[in-house]
Amino acid sequence: MAIRNWPVAPSVANQQLRPPAGAAWIGSPHPFDLQEAYLAFRSPVFTLAQAAQQATFYLTADSRYKLWVNGQYVARGPARSFPETQQLDLLDISPFLQQGENLLAVMVYQPGYSHFSYLHRGQAGLLAWLTGARQVVLASDATWLVRRDASFAQHVPRVSIYGSGVEDREMARVEPWQEMAYEPAGWSQARVVAPAGGGIWPRLRPRSLPMLEERTVPLALREVRQGAWAAESDFHKRLARTWHISRPVPAAADNDYWPAELSAGESQLWLFELGQSKVFQAVLEVEGAAAGAELLLQYAEKMRDGALVISDPDTYCRVRLTDRFRLRAGDQRLESFALRGGRYLLVQLVGPAPAGFRFRVMARLSDYPLPRRAPLQFADEELNEIVALCTRTHLACLQDGFVDCVWRENAQWLGDALPQAKSLWVLSDDLRPLRQVLQMTAEAPYADGLLPSVVPGEVHAYAIPRYNCMWVELLAFYHQVSGDTELVMALWPALEGLLNALLASHNDEGLLVSPAGYRFYIDWSATSQAQPHAVYNLHVILALQEAAALATKMGQVADAAAWTAAAQRLQERVQAVFWRAGIWWDDPAGSTYSQLSAALALLTGSALPGSEAALLDAIEARSLAADHDETG
Repeated sequence: MAIRNWPVAPSVANQQLRPPAGAAWIGSPHPFDLQEAYLAFRSPVFTLAQAAQQATFYLTADSRYKLWVNGQYVARGPARSFPETQQLDLLDISPFLQQGENLLAVMVYQPGYSHFSYLHRGQAGLLAWLTGARQVVLASDATWLVRRDASFAQHVPRVSIYGSGVEDREMARVEPWQEMAYEPAGWSQARVVAPAGGGIWPRLRPRSLPMLEERTVPLALREVRQGAWAAESDFHKRLARTWHISRPVPAAADNDYWPAELSAGESQLWLFELGQSKVFQAVLEVEGAAAGAELLLQYAEKMRDGALVISDPDTYCRVRLTDRFRLRAGDQRLESFALRGGRYLLVQLVGPAPAGFRFRVMARLSDYPLPRRAPLQFADEELNEIVALCTRTHLACLQDGFVDCVWRENAQWLGDALPQAKSLWVLSDDLRPLRQVLQMTAEAPYADGLLPSVVPGEVHAYAIPRYNCMWVELLAFYHQVSGDTELVMALWPALEGLLNALLASHNDEGLLVSPAGYRFYIDWSATSQAQPHAVYNLHVILALQEAAALATKMGQVADAAAWTAAAQRLQERVQAVFWRAGIWWDDPAGSTYSQLSAALALLTGSALPGSEAALLDAIEARSLAADHDETG
């Protein structure tokens, strides 16, 4: 049964929730039980005289939760946010409640470290309260019970440098603790971590984006292989090696189930395809398993020359998107706590597997419920295919915010948010994801006024000053399509701060250079990395021009004049240094020239009169060249 999405007004992200008296953040008994911790919470059993017509469950966790009501899975959350402005989900759980006794069960995951979509502050916690008929039915406090779920291994590697831990689970230790009939013997009373609105979570805000909608779909089988499993202690590397040395074998499904019969030491692998890259998790129903057998689930993104590309965790990004389930005897259901992502799922069974063993696999997708405009239609069918491709990509990367990649990162990058926001506007009137990234980025400025590049998180090594120019473009675009002056003025101090910081870092010739300690990033192409750089300076000019135009609309006369003058001064210096012999060079030495420099010169009006047509021709010719590279 799907969770009902509450409508979120444009101003809701500025509202602060007021929890009821007695509601508290709760955690496990040991305050430092944080490393890869899966904490199971059970509410006190509560009684309803009749079935609830309306029941709102306010729920959040640090860092992630899954909710069951009377043993039935309901939802996961919360949306990513900084702990100082913790987002809280409002869930209508009335369809899951019943007359008589009821139980709420919540699992909370705490990695114990920050990553690219979460900021760790040394605590784990759950905060919740349930209301119905304008009364508080219950709230999280010391009467709740808690226990660490020992079926999850604590010492596991991360899925990549960007994410949290892989899941290594011992199914013999899984208990039905979400059920009413379960007896929680040996469980502890929850420890009060902080009062609601206190501790590291001083402000509570309602979720600014709708709850994601989950659905299950089948996967298509591409290939089956069998052979002895490779001797390797690292189970991700073992799976990869076994796949490469195993031989293809025929396979036939039995009523959507895949059978196997293996002796100890044998392995069988099934490669399934979703059809496109999406955020999803595999859900397996297993029958007739032998104790000690293993099922490994590997999420992959692509094929190369017809061969599956399995990530190498010894390379820079350390990607190892493989979860392991060590089976108990008999039937069981397997699913990870976390959502994963990709296009392909590689399932490895490590024997023994007796006669009668079989499994069925489905993909549980996670989708943003986006209200859509009528799709773009062209007479050119190739253009229609491009539109469809871009639409699929955009929708896949729209989750609890704009994400860059459904596979290895799932991070909300400020630089990626600019094209995503503009493609969103083509698809929908829903501006909430754009509004969220503007606000969230402005919540975490550095001391000099520059904004982070990945939010929420502590990704200081990837703080890119040029992405601040994109924040200015985002703000101007948001005002253009929304007319929302209230938010623009609320964010005005952030706009002033970042522009001051960008202008403060310059050389003796008046050209801007990237501030010390930040990542100097221009593009993935082979453009010069020397400073001062034309692209960096031209992009700041563009940001100043956008900001000045916005200041004029907002009646901020002094800012408009100051930013216009700064843009003009910088433009004169840029023209003098980087424009020579009909080329916009990337650096003063003239080591490379790029489409980026030429395009920004045109966009900012920095191109000298009469040179525009030649620059456009050069940009087009470079794009169409057989040996296309961004640089000269």
